[in-house]
Amino acid sequence: MLLSLHHDVPESETCFEKLQAASLLGGLKALDSRIRRKGLVSLDPSRGALIPIGMEIENARVVKNGFGVFSLAWQAAQHPEWAEQIEAEISAIHARIRPLKFLLWIGMGGSVEDKAMYHAAGLLRRGPRLYLLDSTDPAKLDAIINDMKRRSGLAESEVWERTLVVAMAMGMTSYEPVLNLEKIADRARHVLYMTLTGSLLDKFAAPRYPRVELQIDQANSTAGRHSGPLTRGSLYPLAFAGVNLREWIGGTDLSAEEIDAAWRLASFLHVQGLQGRTKVTLLTPRAWDCAGMWTKQNFEESLGKSAGAGIKIVIGERVRMTNYRAPGDTRQDRVFLAVQSKGAPAEKLALVRRAGYPVAALTIPAGAPLSRYMQFIHYAVFGLAWLRKTNFVTQPNVELYKSITNKLYAAGEKSKEWKRAEESTRSATWRGRVTLSWDRLSGAVDGAGMTAPAIYASLLKQVPFEYGELTFFGDTRYSDRGRSVRLLLDRAAEKIFRAALKSPADVYEGPAVNHSYHEMIIGNGKCFSTILIADGGEPGGYHRAQFLATQVALAERARAVVSITLRDLEEASLRALDEFFGQAAMHLRSRR
Repeated sequence: MLLSLHHDVPESETCFEKLQAASLLGGLKALDSRIRRKGLVSLDPSRGALIPIGMEIENARVVKNGFGVFSLAWQAAQHPEWAEQIEAEISAIHARIRPLKFLLWIGMGGSVEDKAMYHAAGLLRRGPRLYLLDSTDPAKLDAIINDMKRRSGLAESEVWERTLVVAMAMGMTSYEPVLNLEKIADRARHVLYMTLTGSLLDKFAAPRYPRVELQIDQANSTAGRHSGPLTRGSLYPLAFAGVNLREWIGGTDLSAEEIDAAWRLASFLHVQGLQGRTKVTLLTPRAWDCAGMWTKQNFEESLGKSAGAGIKIVIGERVRMTNYRAPGDTRQDRVFLAVQSKGAPAEKLALVRRAGYPVAALTIPAGAPLSRYMQFIHYAVFGLAWLRKTNFVTQPNVELYKSITNKLYAAGEKSKEWKRAEESTRSATWRGRVTLSWDRLSGAVDGAGMTAPAIYASLLKQVPFEYGELTFFGDTRYSDRGRSVRLLLDRAAEKIFRAALKSPADVYEGPAVNHSYHEMIIGNGKCFSTILIADGGEPGGYHRAQFLATQVALAERARAVVSITLRDLEEASLRALDEFFGQAAMHLRSRR
């Protein structure tokens, strides 16, 4: 893999030389060897610079090693039988489920994002059709089941006979997989699970279903976003689809030169970040767009903990020069990362390079497995973590949101937070179908005499932020209405944030986002969050508790957040929401 840097000002070579002088690769391998020989008890957290970067520490003791993302690749080179072992396990499953038509993967954040990438890249075409249940919204499960029945022409009972359910949780406190398993417990016929010993999922599933060890080496040394490309959670879907696992696993064995390139990229991004250019805009060929969300999650969840230093990965944009500030503008905060392969150049790379923007161009050999790119990014993220003295495996802000959700769910709809949301006077309705609430913003407008879109535009002008998010708490993958919401939010992101405010914007589905890049939104901040939901959901349900908990967690950290509630997902409500954003964009343009 080749890396070239353009407009590397201030130069990042000095920073890269520090990485090289630290002999990080040798240090990582020595630490890995010691752990496998002597265990975690042999480690002193106060000694050695690597331990605080990649391990979990409690009461001055190392309780978890997080460097498995590298160790698995090093071990794989010594274990050529691993590919055959996984294939044999998949063959045994096929022997029990004939024919296997569907694979339902239950998980959140890092437990599903790699599978979403593989599916979008076309790697899973030959296997059972994959469905990702990364939400507790009842509508999402219903949409999945309906799609299975429509595609197969089978009754629901027959669908379940031909479906393998895999539940996966990489955290001790993830409750969503448990809740979703409970919903299908009396219907699912073939279930297995992957998780940590003693986790909520383990306690629920152990008496009911067979457990599969997540790591082939039987260790527990990977975070959720690091489970790809080499744990069973990542390899099983690929094996079901007939992907060549020998090539896939071999692709993670990076050369010393490739690792240096990853750390050179980390140095470049670090130095650009020190200059305020923290918006890393990902340029890819269309075929590589699939890697955007996984890349975003890896960087942001790993490095977004600090309020002082963050790194924003901007995905899903088409390059429009009018949406960017000029390279010489002191407010210009973009740096570009172009990922391309031979014969498939990144979109408009030459254009942004000629314009004078800082650009890192990564060229991947034609035919290289996606696993090679994934491992490269892991090394780049680690390099940035080392430079910024940030732990790249923990996720404290995700835990904050989860703890708030559990409290709200236990208290039910009568909790003071629910009452505050329902009784707030800081809200405005548009067309009787769209309700904007800004009760968790301090100060700001009172809204008297203003329409809801005008209030939203006013808030966007008054509250300082560097990027926006539009997150819908509901299905956007499998239902027609949900896909319509996604298209509508994509349009809103373009005309409100990118065009009118020259700001990046994220569009995604909640609560999966809370287990992905929300670590940075809560931790680093600087975002204006717009959280949406359709009314009429289950009263007091976990999904609605997650919707409210997201707002509470953001407000607790003084992050800007407003909510929008739709009366329903009927055409009239979607038209009203589209009009709401259109009117808001008009107000923004008229006040520039």
